[in-house]
Amino acid sequence: MNANEIESFFKHHYDSQPLMVFSPGRLNLIGEHTDYNEGFVFPAAIDKGIYAAFDKSKTPTCMVHALDLDEFMEFSLEKVTPLTRGGWKNYILGVVSEIQKRNKSLVPFNLVFGGDIPLGAGLSSSAALENAVAYGLNELMDLGFTKNEMILISQKAEHHFVGVKCGIMDQFASMFGEKNKALLLDCRNITAEPFTIDLQDHQILLVNTNVKHSLSDSAYNKRREICEKVASLLNVKALRDLKTSDLHTIKDKVSSEAYQMALYVIEENERVLKAGEAIKKNDIGELGRLLYQSHKGLQHQYKVSCEELDFLVEAAKSSSKVKGARMMGGGFGGCTINILEKDEVSSFKDQITKAYREKFNFECSIYEVKLSDGTGKYIS
Repeated sequence: MNANEIESFFKHHYDSQPLMVFSPGRLNLIGEHTDYNEGFVFPAAIDKGIYAAFDKSKTPTCMVHALDLDEFMEFSLEKVTPLTRGGWKNYILGVVSEIQKRNKSLVPFNLVFGGDIPLGAGLSSSAALENAVAYGLNELMDLGFTKNEMILISQKAEHHFVGVKCGIMDQFASMFGEKNKALLLDCRNITAEPFTIDLQDHQILLVNTNVKHSLSDSAYNKRREICEKVASLLNVKALRDLKTSDLHTIKDKVSSEAYQMALYVIEENERVLKAGEAIKKNDIGELGRLLYQSHKGLQHQYKVSCEELDFLVEAAKSSSKVKGARMMGGGFGGCTINILEKDEVSSFKDQITKAYREKFNFECSIYEVKLSDGTGKYIS
């Protein structure tokens, strides 16, 4: 679904010229499950995302069309509560609720949205939607929020209306992305250093498993609880404050599972900082090695991978033209991120598609993406 289709539907349905917003999804080079441990991550906004059309309503209720899904929601601003199994609706309701909590006066609005970002692929379609709504309503009703305030609104919407205690990375990357740059984000201070990504003769390719195993949300929250418990045992605010030697001191006080999960987070934080050094040196080989190490930790220590993701990473390793690959996102499905030589892209696509089909009897999807600017007004 593209911007013209969204705008055209809105004009036809509501007979008004909407405010148009584009909010991108994101990839994450490295640094998975470190954000809610107040650590370091390396995301970038991508040129796939959510297009959203907004205008004030002439009726007493809000009307929302999810055009891709051919679904509709109508609600009153007088009573905004989470819906059981609400899906996308709760992301929107959550943002509205968080805005209201900040003593801002909203008036009924109409919203039509859709996009070209695949759902459940680990590309943060949820953050893109949350940011689109926060940004669009801020512009439409002159609410006066800064971008930093908007990403916190989006994050709290996910906490309170969706039930996922996510960190700030997804919302930050979607809102603050810069074209051709990745952001080395410190999730404690919520400050980022932009890094120009010079991949030389290489490019980024995302391979979507097209699976999302149902335990992903509950497993995410469980791992966050484990990390917080380990941090409290060592009297620190978050795992970001620990070194491997610190963790050794409580090895007999936590389960092997908890120990390995905490160890993964500490090691992943170190890998993110090493990735920054590799990018500064244009050392694509080292960056790729760090990606493979990250996946190994996610698979064996943090245990958020799955058979399909592991298969794709192993298949990538079989090609000398692929410099690095790993699962990306919360886990249990979604995409792998691959850095490979440009002249290998076509043959790699063919090989991985065929191998995946033969192994699992269904299709993977492949996306070539560019690094994009963050959420803002869409001008055609």
